[in-house]
Amino acid sequence: MGNSKDRIKLNVGGRIFETTSTTLANAGRDSFFGALFDDEWNLSPPKEDLFIDRNPDCFAVLLDLLRTGDLNVPANIPERLLHREASFYGLLHHVRTSKWGPFDGNRLRLSDSVKGIAPGDGTAVRAGPDGGCCVAHGSVVHVFDWMLEEHCPINLDYQRVNDVGWIDSDNIVLSACEKLGRGDGGMGLFSSSTGDLRYKFQVCHENQVKSYTAGALSFNQDYKIFSSCKGRSNEYGIGVWDQITGKQTDFFYESPGWSLGDADKLQWLNGMNCLLVATLFPRKDNCYISLLDFRDKNMVWSWSDIGSPMAIDEKRVRDAIAMEDSNSICVVNEFEDLGFIDLRMYGGSVRWSSRSRLMKSKMPDEPCYPKLALHEGQLFSSMNDSISVFCGPDWVLTSRLRRSYGGSICDFSIGGDRLFALHSEENVFDVWETPPSPII
Repeated sequence: MGNSKDRIKLNVGGRIFETTSTTLANAGRDSFFGALFDDEWNLSPPKEDLFIDRNPDCFAVLLDLLRTGDLNVPANIPERLLHREASFYGLLHHVRTSKWGPFDGNRLRLSDSVKGIAPGDGTAVRAGPDGGCCVAHGSVVHVFDWMLEEHCPINLDYQRVNDVGWIDSDNIVLSACEKLGRGDGGMGLFSSSTGDLRYKFQVCHENQVKSYTAGALSFNQDYKIFSSCKGRSNEYGIGVWDQITGKQTDFFYESPGWSLGDADKLQWLNGMNCLLVATLFPRKDNCYISLLDFRDKNMVWSWSDIGSPMAIDEKRVRDAIAMEDSNSICVVNEFEDLGFIDLRMYGGSVRWSSRSRLMKSKMPDEPCYPKLALHEGQLFSSMNDSISVFCGPDWVLTSRLRRSYGGSICDFSIGGDRLFALHSEENVFDVWETPPSPII
């Protein structure tokens, strides 16, 4: 409730609205209204009324959102028009948080499904920081904003995309295969809105620029980009570049008998200040997992299944993810059995948890290898057409996300308070969201 001194009149598109500075303060300092008021949320300079040349119908909806925290959109207002107006006022975050709540794997609900245009060719899906995503299909990357409107696609002219990563909501990094005879490939920074190439990331070996194939990507908080690299000479290993300048800053060369340049997965560990590098079956006949410390160019921990009995194929590691809180690495086999490796033991064995044996008889004709993700204390694992959620110190199965359309899940990604799941057969990606908590 505001007092008489708190009341403010706004003329929006010819319609008069009366509200309070207390209500408008709910928009935050970074909003359109935050720029109109002083530190005490008084109009600066004071005005009898303020004219805003915008859509009054949309403003009524947004003003009600600031008053109640609830979003009620009449049927005659197109959603995209409301989002455009919310963007002008700096209220997109308010609209988003009213549509879905903070991410919780156990409360996710299917929100939408977007059909692709290249069936069976899905490579990867990556969640953006603002609720959008990008999907790689062969040599093309399709970019979607948080409203799931597609931007201009990024086309690499028949060079297969190996991985995709978001620098921020405006910039995307692509890693691609080298194209023989052209010297292309490697990595590039692209605009997420226009698809334009901003600059390429080069590899230098013995003071010469080399062509290379870039693979798995990872990023850290110090604006560094990491990528597995394969060149024609000795450029096998992990390259490091500065996100801002695009210049190469380091290179960790692959040692004989080990595998870095073919890595399937990279993961930066903030607490340990190390990079997890995992090369997995079937890319190689054996699995190699290591932690690299770039400060002194040292491999501080490693594990491989070389020499382990492999009579049973299900013991093959298909994905791996580091869990710093428990000093362990979680791995998964093709039957979604979880395994754990103790990081405090150099080259220790895998402690398997055979919780999914019953799924052996239900394998589809063309299964996709399972993938792992860790988000805010919850562990996610894809298997066939579903994603399992594990919680607690013993990683108990607490929920499972499944839908019947699109075939097996070939990749999934979490970000922007959403989970995106890419299906293999129909090239459909699903969008899962957490419903907002009820207003009491």
